[in-house]
Amino acid sequence: MESLVAMAGFPLLITAAVGGTIAMLGRGVDAQVATGVAIVLAFASLAIGERIWPWQKSWLHSRGDLRTDIGFYFINGIMTGVATPLVFVASTAAAAGLSARYGGALWPTEWPLIAQLALALVIAELVEYSFHRAMHEVPWLWRFHATHHSAPRLYWLNAARFHPVDLFLVGVLKLGPLAALGAGAPVFALVNVFSAVHGAYQHANLPVRIGPLNWIFSMTELHRWHHSKRMEEANHNYGGNLAIWDVVFGTRFLPEDRDPPEEIGIESMPGFPMGLWANLRAPFRWRDVVESSS
Repeated sequence: MESLVAMAGFPLLITAAVGGTIAMLGRGVDAQVATGVAIVLAFASLAIGERIWPWQKSWLHSRGDLRTDIGFYFINGIMTGVATPLVFVASTAAAAGLSARYGGALWPTEWPLIAQLALALVIAELVEYSFHRAMHEVPWLWRFHATHHSAPRLYWLNAARFHPVDLFLVGVLKLGPLAALGAGAPVFALVNVFSAVHGAYQHANLPVRIGPLNWIFSMTELHRWHHSKRMEEANHNYGGNLAIWDVVFGTRFLPEDRDPPEEIGIESMPGFPMGLWANLRAPFRWRDVVESSS
């Protein structure tokens, strides 16, 4: 059964989440309700699955991180709810300009929803990839992203462990180009569902072996290397949902001769704070955080 979960768990769950959302939208269900139902059911499935088929048993137990991750889940939910409409408003002018110049919206609304989702993911992924990579390569941006890498274990709720500034750059701004091109509400609903479910599975403490699909999706097998303590390994696999831009820019990393490390975190900063408030403050008192880890 574990082998079946490893090979089929992700394809089945992401298909059920996206397909279920499309079905609900087709029946006239409100987009927010449809996305909420799909995401909650997917998260519950992952939480239960980790207890039955854990990839690392040591990751089943909190290391002082559970309360912090729950806090980030709610704080970032509020931030996203406030910031996303602002990004849409800012994109309206661009959308109007493009529409006037080219005689209508550029988004292919006549395509099937699943095809529109694929296009949206590729476009949004370039924005997410660019900011994510910059956060590893630009020191002052790393201050915000370090919160995510401070996680002492990987499990489904780690997908919420982002400093709000980090999440705004990699998770909210990526929607701007889609709004500017004229994508509709159903597309945004599907992007949100895919990103939420993929992100949770990407961090899940479950066995995952999806073979060739690792060239398409930036899934668990790739992302576990991104959380390696060794920065020469962690500075790879920047894709949030897709591996396309890692492939294009040569940052995909998936060794075949060894498994990802069980011990994760930031090797040079073993004293990085675990508490929620300390994490929120860390980028603004960086010198103290660095000194406490020396």
